[in-house]
Amino acid sequence: MSELDSRIHAYDEVGRLAELSLLGRLDTSFRFVEPVAARCGAARLSLRARPDALSPQVSEALPGEALEIIVQRPDGWAWLRTLHDGYLGFARVEGLAEQSVAPLQRPPLKITALRGHVYAQPSIKAQKVAEVCLGAELAGGSGEMVSEGGRQWLAVEGGFVQAVCAEPLSDTDSAALALRFVDTPYVWGGRSAWGLDCSGLSQLVYAAFGRGLPRDADQQQAALRPVGTARRGDLAFFAGHVGVMLGAERMVHANATQMAVSVETLGEGEYGKRLKAGLLGFGRWPV
Repeated sequence: MSELDSRIHAYDEVGRLAELSLLGRLDTSFRFVEPVAARCGAARLSLRARPDALSPQVSEALPGEALEIIVQRPDGWAWLRTLHDGYLGFARVEGLAEQSVAPLQRPPLKITALRGHVYAQPSIKAQKVAEVCLGAELAGGSGEMVSEGGRQWLAVEGGFVQAVCAEPLSDTDSAALALRFVDTPYVWGGRSAWGLDCSGLSQLVYAAFGRGLPRDADQQQAALRPVGTARRGDLAFFAGHVGVMLGAERMVHANATQMAVSVETLGEGEYGKRLKAGLLGFGRWPV
């Protein structure tokens, strides 16, 4: 069983429970369960290492992201998987969207702004009812477009969001997008512009251009093609850390040293020297 990565393979040795896909890889003392489709609700959903609000956050599901429920517990916690990267964690079930038997009438609205809000009415003076972020997917409402003070609003499930928050990104430069996150707070397990960690940043800026990456730095390193010299948009890898290269030496990364997203030059200054000494290598898309 040692070859199974517990970050992406759902099995509980103590409770002898596992997801159905592991049937045949685990012994018959396990009870195998079929995951159930779900999605994140209107707010970011914290995935934790254990079903305990004080346990470490391991990742986040963004509003509207597709999930699987491995097990729903009677104490209000669920063992979940984020489908875009296969990552596991525990979250409160009240953070899940209500399941509807009717298919969505309209495709979800993909948010491209770093941060934003859903408003109760199409007005900047209206009550804010939810936070949104880059990568969130809002279920379409009536499809109504409303003009207000020269601004365009789109009706979504639960309210209205300004159309500017869903405009297509202007180019495909992941490094330029990463730079827009500078000064964003560092949050362990975070995946949004409200707070993120190192691999959350690299995952977000790659995903914005259709290049899916796994969740953690070591997984991302294994997924990319190793290269000896960095160019813009490559990822730089360290023990438990990753950054987005702006060129051969400069890097933007979310880090707990500055407690924010910042730019460093490898080999320059005390922190840059430590980073260069711990550099494991660079990775490039495509594989």
